[in-house]
Order: sequence, then structure tokens, then C-alpha cells
Amino acid sequence: MTAFTRRAAGFALVAGLALGASFGFVDRAGAQSPMSSAEITKQLSEVTEFDPSLTAQVLQGMAQRAVQANQPLPLDQSEIAKRLAKLAQIDVQIQFALNSAVIRPQSYAALGSIADAMHHPILWNYRFLVVGNTDTTGTRAVNLALSQKRAEAIKEALVNLGKVDPARLDAVGLGQEALEVPSKPTDPINRRVEIFTIGTMKAMPKPLQ
Repeated sequence: MTAFTRRAAGFALVAGLALGASFGFVDRAGAQSPMSSAEITKQLSEVTEFDPSLTAQVLQGMAQRAVQANQPLPLDQSEIAKRLAKLAQIDVQIQFALNSAVIRPQSYAALGSIADAMHHPILWNYRFLVVGNTDTTGTRAVNLALSQKRAEAIKEALVNLGKVDPARLDAVGLGQEALEVPSKPTDPINRRVEIFTIGTMKAMPKPLQ
């Protein structure tokens, strides 16, 4: 058991008891084998390029404009998804209470693995973006707001329980504006949290000649 999961265990037990049997959840995507911290470290360190212009604020603005325009969703990747696809990333299935940003207790193990990876020496200098996504169930505006709250909840858990430096994390919700499978907009696979490597805290040391 990691340091994160030891700290989270008591919290998760209290949360589960307090919420009781009525604590339903939305994210019922197909079963996903949990990634180890080593696998997460490997994927988040596979950096090919950074896009300094792609910040949480820029992404949030793009999503808000898409919601306001209310144009039909594209049948292939949206412009937002295309820009994000160039970055090192992982997808995780985090379960939340129904229509809520409260994280289900059984998801803390996955968050523990992410926190452990972010503390690994390979990733110590990287900055990350936590992105919340939904499917098209519900309205675009509601989905955008809910995904923002969920992304912020993940960041808060990584900071408060995982002890990740908050300066290394940004959070943004994209609602249904960056579907994983645009051809199946209501598929639960679109309900996901993504972690992207978006830059470094300090200049990376030059390799030895």
C-alpha cells in the first residue's frame, strides 16, 4: 500500500459510510485494468513536444465558445482533441457520485498510482493538466460545468492526499467537446479523466556529451 492509499483509506471509508447505499455513480465505462505507477510514469514521460500556448485557460475558452455556438459535434476529432492528442497522456476511469464531483472511494487506488508516478524522479520536473470529459448525456452547458468540478476534484485529491505540488497541476473540464469516440457520443467510454504532460517547472538539464 502506497503512502497515498494509506492516507486515502480512512477518508474513503468515512466517505462511503456517510454517503451510504444511495451513493450511485455515473462513470460505468467498461472494466479497465488499473495502471501501475510504473506504467503511468512511462506514459507521462514519453514527451515528444510541448505546446506552450495550450493552457487550461485556452482550453476552457475553446470549450466555452463551442458550447455557446452550439454547433453539431464533429464526426471526427474536435480541434481541442487534435491539439491534446499530441501530448504525452494517460486516460483513467474515475468513478464519481451521480451528477456530482464527489470521488467514489474505490477510485482512490488509481489516484494513488498517479500521485506515486508524479513523485517519481523521472517526472519530478514536469507539469500536468487534469482534463475532465463527459459523454453527450445531458446538456452541453451542464456537462461542461460538471466536468470542470470533477477535474478540480481530481487535482484537489492529488494535492491534499497525494502531496503533489499544486504548482505542477492545472485542471480543466471540457464536457462533451473532446469525445474519445465521436461516432458513439453517448458511449460511457467518453466519460473519462485524462492527465497530460504540458511542460516543465524548470529547464531540463542538458544531456551529457
